[in-house]
Amino acid sequence: MRAVVALIFACVVIVALPGIVNAAEGPAGSGAAATIAVEASDHNLLTNGDFRHGSGESPDEWRTGAWKESPDATSYEWLHSQSGEPELTIDNAQPNDARWIQSLSLGPGWYYFSAEVRAENVGSDAAGANVSLDEDGINSPDLHGTTGWQRLGFYLKVGPHGADIDVTLRLGGFSSLNTGRASFREAQMERIVSLPVGASPAFDLTAVRQSLTSPPVGRPWTLPAVFALLGVLVAVGWAIYGATDPLPAVLPPRAERRRAGGGARRGRRRN
Repeated sequence: MRAVVALIFACVVIVALPGIVNAAEGPAGSGAAATIAVEASDHNLLTNGDFRHGSGESPDEWRTGAWKESPDATSYEWLHSQSGEPELTIDNAQPNDARWIQSLSLGPGWYYFSAEVRAENVGSDAAGANVSLDEDGINSPDLHGTTGWQRLGFYLKVGPHGADIDVTLRLGGFSSLNTGRASFREAQMERIVSLPVGASPAFDLTAVRQSLTSPPVGRPWTLPAVFALLGVLVAVGWAIYGATDPLPAVLPPRAERRRAGGGARRGRRRN
């Protein structure tokens, strides 16, 4: 019994340890934007970012996705007439989080993702027309109502191991469903030297993903520390509870008990 109680006591402390370790270390990625340098962009990392290539109603390298997949909720268009600049559109007839999506694999460093965006009759009480990643918490400013073309974007820091991401041209957001029509053109993902002066909004991808992970992610040394602490806690629990909860004496094997009982009974008969 004392061993079980000691182990339960140790496990309770171990469950709380990752949060304690992360609190001591401070927020992941803090100070990521401290180094400022002149922006120097590469070529567009998106494939078919100008939407000029495709077949039928599908632009190359882009796919659609939404919270409500029904065609009654959202319709998508690829506008690519010879007389105009190609566009991708989203038309939410019902409140929805709908987007055009492209997947990318990025190396470490800073990036800027942007597109020209226009809104038509987009509601003001939920996320509007925006560019974002297809995960919670990383998005550009958004447009509501009816607007002209505006370039929207955000800065993104990718950690030393790189990352796979899905970039989106979007109307709505996570738990923020909206109606109306959004149009997009000239989407770009550019690698930059570092975060420009006054750049906003800017996100550290590693920090955002860690903040959404449960339990929080610790440092490499935390695993051996956990095992060491577990051993100490088991020993302490054993000492505390062992003094008041001694183990019962070990009973003899069943055969020996039977022989002993039989001898006692025979002795009583002889008397």
